[in-house]
Amino acid sequence: MSTPLDPRTGGAMRLKDKVCIVTGAGQGIGRAAARRLGAEGGKIVVAERIVESAHETLRQLEEGGVEAIAVSADVSDFAEAEGLMKRTAAKFGRIDVIVNVVGGTIWWQPYHLYTHEQIKLELERSLNTTLWCCHAVLPYMIEQRSGSIVNISSGITNGGLNRVPYGVSKGGVDVLTRLLAEEYGQYGIRVNAVSPGRTTIPDRVTSRLTLKPGVEAEPGEYQEKFYQQTRDDRPNALRRTASPAEQASAIAFLASDDASYVTGHILDCSGGR
Repeated sequence: MSTPLDPRTGGAMRLKDKVCIVTGAGQGIGRAAARRLGAEGGKIVVAERIVESAHETLRQLEEGGVEAIAVSADVSDFAEAEGLMKRTAAKFGRIDVIVNVVGGTIWWQPYHLYTHEQIKLELERSLNTTLWCCHAVLPYMIEQRSGSIVNISSGITNGGLNRVPYGVSKGGVDVLTRLLAEEYGQYGIRVNAVSPGRTTIPDRVTSRLTLKPGVEAEPGEYQEKFYQQTRDDRPNALRRTASPAEQASAIAFLASDDASYVTGHILDCSGGR
């Protein structure tokens, strides 16, 4: 059966009527993914800890005719991850897709300069968020014997300066992806990941660490060294950064039935770095 098309745009409707949760959907890659899955017919759950950001994404989706709801959730807390799944199931009756976007480097610095608390927070932000959401969503997908989980990894797993805790977190996401794919394929559940390279993101609405808009961890000299490395020392084959929409395209493919025989795969989307 061919993929249905949206008569308004002629675009593919690969996710028509699929219930899709996108975490971190209030900005950046998360917002782009929510918009792309919605454009392809998905019913979108905008999961975001910042209410204002979630509502802006929701507004954009509704303007495009997408059925969507916003759920305030900080998925670094397991109870909130569970609550997100419960609210989604209560509203739509099922969960077909989850895209686990939440994560990102908080500090850039040599590993020996990190404090114990900083390491703990990096792991909570970039590994635990995906661990908790996968754990919380699996019972729903097992019951319906279908589902697509798309995790967001990172090119840092192939090397990079001054982000060891973040890199370890994303390495954990890769392993989680492969192990869950093997363990839950018997239930019709596919688990894949997208590994973005450097992506041009608009100014963040809020810090990855705090809830205070506009406040980030001090970037400092080591973040600049990282950017110099990706620009000059290890450029990608395409010699440019990605847009959030390009990352969303890769996410939509893995989420959809176009990837129905793809599982346990880490899709590199780094421009050939």
